[in-house]
Amino acid sequence: MKSGFICIAGLPNAGKSTLINTLVGEKVAIVSWRPQTTRNNILGILNADDCQFVFVDTPGFHKPKNQLGEYMNKTVSSSVKDADVLLYVVDAAKGVSDADVKFLEGYEGKMPVVIALNKEDAVTRNTLFDALKDLNRFGWANAIIPISAKKGEGVDTLLEEVKKLLPEGEKLYPDDVYTDKSMRFMAAEIIREKGLYLLDKEIPYGLGVEIVDFKKREDKPIWDINADIIVEKQSHKSIVIGKGGSMLKQIASGAREDLEKLVGDKVFLTLYVKVKSQWRDSEYLMKELGYNLKDVK
Repeated sequence: MKSGFICIAGLPNAGKSTLINTLVGEKVAIVSWRPQTTRNNILGILNADDCQFVFVDTPGFHKPKNQLGEYMNKTVSSSVKDADVLLYVVDAAKGVSDADVKFLEGYEGKMPVVIALNKEDAVTRNTLFDALKDLNRFGWANAIIPISAKKGEGVDTLLEEVKKLLPEGEKLYPDDVYTDKSMRFMAAEIIREKGLYLLDKEIPYGLGVEIVDFKKREDKPIWDINADIIVEKQSHKSIVIGKGGSMLKQIASGAREDLEKLVGDKVFLTLYVKVKSQWRDSEYLMKELGYNLKDVK
């Protein structure tokens, strides 16, 4: 039996969250076109007959502009440090950037590294070839594999290469567990995902979600979930609510469908929108929303 932690790292929008969902076969991380969607480390667990893969999805590392950005970058370095294998994702369409090179060179010779060249389905053969040729500079890496996280292409080969690098050991989690996150956490992420998708470019990155109430009724298979959508400006609040509450209703409707899949029962979802100015630079407000700087080293 083999088991171990595999840290999935890379630049924003490289496809890390899509990859972990594909690998695990369950939705453990929200997906959005918007860079820096993932803010926390999220575990996704895959059980095979003789191996347990514990994947850690991390935020895309970037130049931080606020305390939330610093928190996100710290979670990346903390996760890599504690991992058995680094699985680094590169966007084939964008090629190998200076930031990719700097990050990967920092781990040369320090730990096993597998590089996944993602989105092979979205580029021409020549573009893919050029990106692979550029990745040859990392000849010290244990494996370099073209994949499509979205279509699942190359994923089996990726797992085979990662498995070779994991240490021998007993399973770290029970067979029926596929993530370390609570349903409460997942509920907040689902609501945030629907907000990011529906609001598109109208709201910048300052969108947070706080679960106020999350409980199952004693007499019926119904869950009552109340949540606050947090924005940084009063003008953003009116956008999230929409004319006559239309946007908020759309967010709630989309989220409710996924929430019912999550809990396996009917869900009554109530959403409110609150303004908390510059919460991304407030250690206290960040902690309230689940981003505690003191939790990452």
